[in-house]
Amino acid sequence: FAIDSGIAYPVLAGYPVGPNDEEYVLVNNKCQCVTVTSKFVPSKENPEEEVLERNIRIIVPLRARENISDPLSPPRTTFVYRLSELCRNCEPIEIDLGGAIHQAQQGNSCDEPQTCYTYDRNECYSSPVPLLYHGEVKQVPAALTPASCFAE
Repeated sequence: FAIDSGIAYPVLAGYPVGPNDEEYVLVNNKCQCVTVTSKFVPSKENPEEEVLERNIRIIVPLRARENISDPLSPPRTTFVYRLSELCRNCEPIEIDLGGAIHQAQQGNSCDEPQTCYTYDRNECYSSPVPLLYHGEVKQVPAALTPASCFAE
């Protein structure tokens, strides 16, 4: 985060793809199957100068459903990718400002639900299940935790 006049601005930083690699992963969105990487490459105009090259890799899940938790929902035909949504990180962090610890949120659209085209292994998805209670069928959400959702 860059801090100016008490306002925290996110600074996009990445981590190396491999230990000896010069390519950095900036975004790895498992929910939408998108990876954004960057690396410095020689300039086409001046080979002695390096320019920053960014690559966006999108894998479109062909068998995705409109509702990923419902295998009977219609197949998804529209995929929308917004860079601001791909980069959002809603996990709060603690930052030290003038000797005082403050909570900061790294995203600015965290109240909106994230569109998911496939399963994110860090989250849990479930469909409502029918429950017979006093002779009446009620739809209740399945209680699953992220650890119980996916087998390794």
